[in-house]
Amino acid sequence: MPNENLYDILARRFPESDALAFDQPATADAPAFRMTYAELVGLTNQYANALRNLGVQPGDRVSIQVEKSIANVALFLAVLKIGAIGNPLNTAYTLAEMAYFMSDAEPSLVVVPPDKHEPIRQMAGEYGVKAVETLDSAGQGSLADKADVEPTEAGTEPRSADDTACIIYTSGTTGQPKGAMITHGNVSTNIHALWEVWHFQPGDVLLHILPIYHVHGLFVAMGTALYNGSPMIWLPKPDFDQIIAALPRATVMMGVPTHYTRLLERPELNRELTAHMRLFTAGSAPLLAATHEAFEARTGHKILERYGMTEAGMICSNPYDGERIPGTVGYPLPGVSVRVTDKDGHVLPAGEIGMVEVKGPNIFKGYWRRPQKTAEEFRADGFFITGDQGVLSEDGRLSIVGREKDMIISGGLNIYPKEVERELDGLEGIGESAVIGVPHPDFGEGVVAVATRGEGTPPSEADIIGTLAARLAKFKVPKRVIFVDVLPRNAMGKVQKNELRDQYAELFSGE
Repeated sequence: MPNENLYDILARRFPESDALAFDQPATADAPAFRMTYAELVGLTNQYANALRNLGVQPGDRVSIQVEKSIANVALFLAVLKIGAIGNPLNTAYTLAEMAYFMSDAEPSLVVVPPDKHEPIRQMAGEYGVKAVETLDSAGQGSLADKADVEPTEAGTEPRSADDTACIIYTSGTTGQPKGAMITHGNVSTNIHALWEVWHFQPGDVLLHILPIYHVHGLFVAMGTALYNGSPMIWLPKPDFDQIIAALPRATVMMGVPTHYTRLLERPELNRELTAHMRLFTAGSAPLLAATHEAFEARTGHKILERYGMTEAGMICSNPYDGERIPGTVGYPLPGVSVRVTDKDGHVLPAGEIGMVEVKGPNIFKGYWRRPQKTAEEFRADGFFITGDQGVLSEDGRLSIVGREKDMIISGGLNIYPKEVERELDGLEGIGESAVIGVPHPDFGEGVVAVATRGEGTPPSEADIIGTLAARLAKFKVPKRVIFVDVLPRNAMGKVQKNELRDQYAELFSGE
């Protein structure tokens, strides 16, 4: 029976030893660097041996809070190889947040940048952490030193598809973050589906600009490239000078909407620059229709928008061949089922807004040490309740209208923010908007629009409200429109509406 360890599944598809795996341009912190697939395997094996020497056993958690680097990739692959459980953590997390993750995941090893070694080491004993090692943005540190003296051969621990490969903590916009247990099978089946529907092929080169502590950069981008045996142009951070320079050498780029709006600000972006590109994808946050249209006008490429989440990997994708409709996230991936239900779990017909529920081999195993929370998030027939509100078309195409917790109830009526945002974002002088509900003495919640300024003169608050009143039912029209320089976002570009709700919670308190 074949080993279903994700590392083994990826490594079986690696190309010949001299094939390029990573091409990292020079940065202010490090010189240019290239690595072949044979060198990647050798480095991974050295880290695997180092981890074993540190006492890391199959099933142990390894928490990794280090900057994006090729050494970080080898470390993560080594964790998979020895059958341990990777726990990639956002590099922005504070020491207090790290204390929570150590107490919850109880890792046997924590890997951090050198400047965090001492404070983490002081906390480690309290949470049963056996070892704390370091790795910096250039791939140097105490763990690199240990790996450097190890042999370049190492065995791969057998794993089943249902064994946990990694624990990735959800953003925790309400309450403490929860660790989603993602299995070897979840990732391998999802990567294969994306490889298939996005037509990965020999000769593809991925421009990798995403962080690798998140599903998008770790599995969707890097995972599909490794599975295809593709070279990656490896940018530690999304430097737009380097992105512009790299585009003529790449065929695929995966980004978040902010990356595309930033590219549109560059006069160099045109059809000639992107002539070699085959595919641009966007995810992790909604892509504005205006961005989609502007990018196509400048480059001739229609950005392919898809839909996923930590607990499910990728769920839907607009078609590679076929119409990519702005504002929709396309059709379920092969083997994935999607339905829309009411609050009681009854399936709704096409055209009606409700809760998006999904089922398939991509769905996570459950929340780490939270069986009750896990049970609450699944229906009896195995469908996972995503928390997203959406609507299916007659032909099965999904559109997301917002998160359940973002739905506004004003005067007893349900309002889906996306519907109002779509109208606002189409107005001249408005860049992008976020619609929220805040406490209101008469209506329970009052609708508030927070917007950035776009090209042209922004209309006045009164003009915006008047325009929307002609397009939307009265109860959906914002009672206030507030302009800001930027909308608050998390590391993956998602607007943090909880921050906006907190900021404007007292807006109607004097009424």
